[in-house]
Amino acid sequence: MTRELKPLDAAGKSPTSLTPDRGDLAAGLYILATPIGNARDITLRALEALKGCDVIAAEDTRVTSKLLSIHGISKPLIAYNDHNGQQMRPKILARLAQGEVVVLVSDAGTPLVSDPGYKLVREVITAGANIVVLPGPSAVLAGLSLSGLPSARFLFAGFLPSRAGERKSALEELKSVDATLIFFESAQRLAESLAAMAEVLGDRPCAMARELTKLHEEVRRGSLTELAAHYEKAGAPRGEVTLLVAPPLDAAPDTARIDAALKAALPFMPVKAAADMIAGLTDAPRKQIYARALELKDGD
Repeated sequence: MTRELKPLDAAGKSPTSLTPDRGDLAAGLYILATPIGNARDITLRALEALKGCDVIAAEDTRVTSKLLSIHGISKPLIAYNDHNGQQMRPKILARLAQGEVVVLVSDAGTPLVSDPGYKLVREVITAGANIVVLPGPSAVLAGLSLSGLPSARFLFAGFLPSRAGERKSALEELKSVDATLIFFESAQRLAESLAAMAEVLGDRPCAMARELTKLHEEVRRGSLTELAAHYEKAGAPRGEVTLLVAPPLDAAPDTARIDAALKAALPFMPVKAAADMIAGLTDAPRKQIYARALELKDGD
């Protein structure tokens, strides 16, 4: 459970966290998702928080300034990113301790996805301050929706290492994960990364999504080798890239081995017992083995 940090007034009493210019905003840290392309993809709650906050902690203040300008909002901005996070976290915590409303945004999408926001959230939790999430756009979920790949289970793997050896090691760790894999990737490394994925993961179905929600949005689908060959020839595309790779392909059963095992077992075992035994030895579907056993039995 979190508790809200409130400042003390001159009499030593704790005033309400609601102030006239904040509306219904209580003091605390607001994790706010911003559009990933189309500026209209922002929620009403997000606009209210941006208008009512005391300060906005932005990954890049220049990027956030453009978004605020589009929506006619003027608020103080401070930078919070990978380079200054260690120095800025105590300053943000001090603001929260004074009862301020601090909004955290990334350049686009939902904060804490491939940025240092989680470290700030962790320290705010430790301090006992209030945390509110304002959900919204995410390139991860937008790409998954458009990919046509299985969506019941997925793993966001972030950016792959730029060095070939480290990238291969990272992919080896993900090879057996039974889920759709989602990556962010540099457009300049796209062909190289796709080829590495095909080599390590196998030639799985894949989708490349770029410039999501923008004017030149594109989703290209195919196998990893097909997309690697395409971008090797066409060159790097423009814009932000999200890669989605299908789960491991189901290996085709070794029918010759199954038939040999059934032919050896059926003269001495009932069909059901033979199918159960061979299904356990081969990991092939039991129903498929049982049906094949009946065919072989009837053919005798």
